[in-house]
Amino acid sequence: MLRVGLLGAGRIGSVHAQTISGHPGSRLEAVSDALVANAEKLGAAFGAQVRSSEDIINDPQIDAVLIATPTDTHSDLIEAATAAGKAVLCEKPVDLNLERAMACQQTVARNGQPVMVGFNRRFDPNFATLQASLKEGEIGAPELLAVTSFDPAPPPVSYVKVSGGLYRDMMIHDFDLSNFLMGVPPETISAVGTSVVDPAIAAAGDVDTAVVTMTYADGRIAVIKNSRRAVYGYDQRVEILGSGGLLQAQNVLEHTVVKSTADGVISAKPTYFFLERYMAAYRAEWDAFVTAITAGTQVPVTLEDGVAALAMAEAATRSAQTGAPVRLAEILKPVAK
Repeated sequence: MLRVGLLGAGRIGSVHAQTISGHPGSRLEAVSDALVANAEKLGAAFGAQVRSSEDIINDPQIDAVLIATPTDTHSDLIEAATAAGKAVLCEKPVDLNLERAMACQQTVARNGQPVMVGFNRRFDPNFATLQASLKEGEIGAPELLAVTSFDPAPPPVSYVKVSGGLYRDMMIHDFDLSNFLMGVPPETISAVGTSVVDPAIAAAGDVDTAVVTMTYADGRIAVIKNSRRAVYGYDQRVEILGSGGLLQAQNVLEHTVVKSTADGVISAKPTYFFLERYMAAYRAEWDAFVTAITAGTQVPVTLEDGVAALAMAEAATRSAQTGAPVRLAEILKPVAK
């Protein structure tokens, strides 16, 4: 039985409390949050102690910690937890600063404890099935990838101001998903972004609508489209064209009923937000973590994967600012050791 401490009791922390408590191989022992009332509410709901993050990390009776705190705390907590001998699952991104994330990567390597980054979309049943089909060669060699990720509505501007920007906060999921599907990071990244949804987002220095094009060493291409507004729901689709066919993962709908009449054909809308769309993925993600830690095998999404996605987000940010393509190697060079 994996004994787990949860750091962070906000919205995503509540999701993880459910997955930890609902898994037969793990038990939620303790929870912490900067807002003690949040921790107390979650602790009462799941029968966990309310303690400080430091106490949880330094408790030898706790085997692993799940980090669901604000992003600017992630690297420090990862380093402290691994130094204390804990296995870690940390929400994305590793950090908002690439150099800090790479320093964290080096510290973790010295500490010798497993760290998994929470890119849950790899574990979505639809995307995982698509990746397995691709790996089996069912459509031949992949040539062109298209990822669509539209939120139903923008987050509060107060969140935007501390999020690190759309490329680091939102599109980073799609960067990791593209690495998962294409097998390697791209060579070059070109980005264009604008703010047409909410002028307050532009005033905060961010974009709410963006397209990124990525090219690979072997000539393949990937395109990612993000928007903070899709009035019909949470639009999450993947399409990959190969030398022998096409694979598509379509939206998950509110229900499967389709009405066909002389007036037309009507189906349900996509599920409205990520908690509905990706709960199965969060459960599968946690199961993969528990399985790896219990068996002593490598976690399926490593800290290296997290750094790679953050480097891609940095490249996209620079490309959008300059209007020129950015080579990923140029992003990694200043912090390479």
